[in-house]
Amino acid sequence: MRSARSRHGSLPQTMGTGLVLTAAFSAAHGAPVANIVVTAPLLERTLYETPAALSVVHRPTIQQGQLRNKLDESLVLVPGVYLQNQENYAQGERIAIRGFGARAPFGVRGITVIVDGIPYTLPDGQAQLDAIDLDNAERIEVIRGPASVLYGNAAGGVISVTTADGRRTPEGSSARITGGSHGFGKLAARNSGTDGAWAHSVSFTGLNADGYRDQSEVEKYLLNSKLSRNLDDDQSITVILNLLDNPRSEDPGALTAEQVEDDRTQAGRFTEEYDTGQTVDQQVLGLQYQDLSAGSGEWRAKTFYLRRNFEQQLPFPGPSRIDYNRDYFGFNSDYRQPLALADFPVRTVTGIEARRQRDDRSRREVSFDGTLQGKTADEVQTATALSVFSQSDLDLTPQLTLSAGARFDHIHMEVDDQFTEDGDQSGDRSFGEWSGSAGLSYRYRPNHQAYANVSTAFETPTFSEFANPSGQGGFNPDVEPQKAVNHELGLRGEFDVGVDYDLTLFWIDVRDELTPYTLPGDNDRTFYRNTGDTTRKGVEAAAGWSISPAWRVETALTLARYSFDDYQVGGNNFAGNRLPGLPEQVWSNQLQWNGLGGLFGKLETRYVGDLVADDANDVRVDDYWLVNLRGGDTWYVSRNSLLKAFVGVRNLLDEEYFANVRINASNGRYFEPAAKRTYYAGLELTF
Repeated sequence: MRSARSRHGSLPQTMGTGLVLTAAFSAAHGAPVANIVVTAPLLERTLYETPAALSVVHRPTIQQGQLRNKLDESLVLVPGVYLQNQENYAQGERIAIRGFGARAPFGVRGITVIVDGIPYTLPDGQAQLDAIDLDNAERIEVIRGPASVLYGNAAGGVISVTTADGRRTPEGSSARITGGSHGFGKLAARNSGTDGAWAHSVSFTGLNADGYRDQSEVEKYLLNSKLSRNLDDDQSITVILNLLDNPRSEDPGALTAEQVEDDRTQAGRFTEEYDTGQTVDQQVLGLQYQDLSAGSGEWRAKTFYLRRNFEQQLPFPGPSRIDYNRDYFGFNSDYRQPLALADFPVRTVTGIEARRQRDDRSRREVSFDGTLQGKTADEVQTATALSVFSQSDLDLTPQLTLSAGARFDHIHMEVDDQFTEDGDQSGDRSFGEWSGSAGLSYRYRPNHQAYANVSTAFETPTFSEFANPSGQGGFNPDVEPQKAVNHELGLRGEFDVGVDYDLTLFWIDVRDELTPYTLPGDNDRTFYRNTGDTTRKGVEAAAGWSISPAWRVETALTLARYSFDDYQVGGNNFAGNRLPGLPEQVWSNQLQWNGLGGLFGKLETRYVGDLVADDANDVRVDDYWLVNLRGGDTWYVSRNSLLKAFVGVRNLLDEEYFANVRINASNGRYFEPAAKRTYYAGLELTF
């Protein structure tokens, strides 16, 4: 597909298939959705040749009047996606796509996270989101459903963020200041431009906030930059540098229902006494090369290195001070080529990937009075992933495309125990996993498509999920990877009257579901077990209508059922119960008005259905409505300078709800209350 390749010099920004959000952007900017070229499924395709449920969020949605703080702001209109924990910076956002990812009490599990082509998801399957630069983000893409054939381990869904490279955004500089409730303050500055064959983009942000609850302060600084050069019309190279300094992210912990009733803003037990929270220092360096005329095809190669230093204090006496030094690096290369099979056009991509993670970890004892004592654990964890993959599209007719792909992943995980006072607890596990996908896309009208696909996914337990509850250390021999088979049927399209739609039916069968639990008296430490088979099924629907050049309305609805098929533990039979931590109804709406000269207003509503917090379904959390409102205007300061002002109100109706619900928590500490009504305002100068 040479007509679709990038001629902008740097590696093309990976595009996901645009459903309702892409359609909204296209309608507002005059570009028909049918002409959008997508590469998130590795092969470049037009939207209506892609047999999968994908969504993309563009720069206006990410940035216009937003805090640009957490992913939940940008993904509110993507069906099938549910985010929690937006306010606890020490634990990070919890993201679930069709139920994958909900099990994690902190960080991200079961979902592959990619930033500027660099896989932030480690070989063992975990990822962190604290270094994502939303102030400079151009696009966020979401694959809604298992995609291990594309990305390997922990790809129950995919979130890919692409930041500006200096070529696709207006040249110049900007400075932005934002302030809001609970001591929120943020400074952001950006510069981008081109000089002949060179292009650059540099963004810096600094964040300080007191937080809604006690013991929830945060201080964070982020630098994100790209430098690219065209070597000729078809060849380019890009260097990426991302620096994170997070000297303070406090953790207020979880509360019981009685504590919430007494005071929603209080911190949990021991949190203030032990100053719970984390510090992070991280550096990421990436190098990417592309040759769009390598023989008869296109060749791309990427390499990266990530260094992360981490320290965390947990809210209990005992072995509660954790720190690690992480080295993570990898390489990816693929070749894309058009072919012919019996006069039928074929497009193929074949590639290899290698990644290695090395964590030097230790735990230290904290006495009841908070005094730091000696080590209780010291080990080196290494995980290596080697993968080969291939994917092809076969055009049976101009309207009908058959897609198929396969991937093999070999993952080796090893623990080298260097704290031998309690015996040598070293060990290792290896996994060899095949993944596959097959799909059919039928373009029954020029701007309307029907598709079907079947795909698989697998998730190895992460190192923390392999923890042995018997106290013997090493790997828990009873925990195995969970595996899934995903089935999808979809319709999407757009009409000339400014209406676009997207409808997806899905059914996912999961074997050996991984579920967290805590042991009584084990100081809230989380362990994991395989709980048998589960089923996820539902419908994702989205639609948008550009009523006029000024007005647009959008809606996104998820109706699902997440349930255990068979699950017996401790004499209890939980078969038929709901999976904890997941609402089965989510409905989001947005009404947008754009006036002259940059004047705008947006009203968002979001309904989140009830959920359960434990496998037994004894702890239920009520449903709730949220309403957010924001608006702003733009003025010319000079010929080349603009001043933008914006204001926003989140949780306009002052709803009491929970930012996070901890699954199967001990001692009734399930709940992390969310802030009630909050305000923010800011100014941005571009020049």
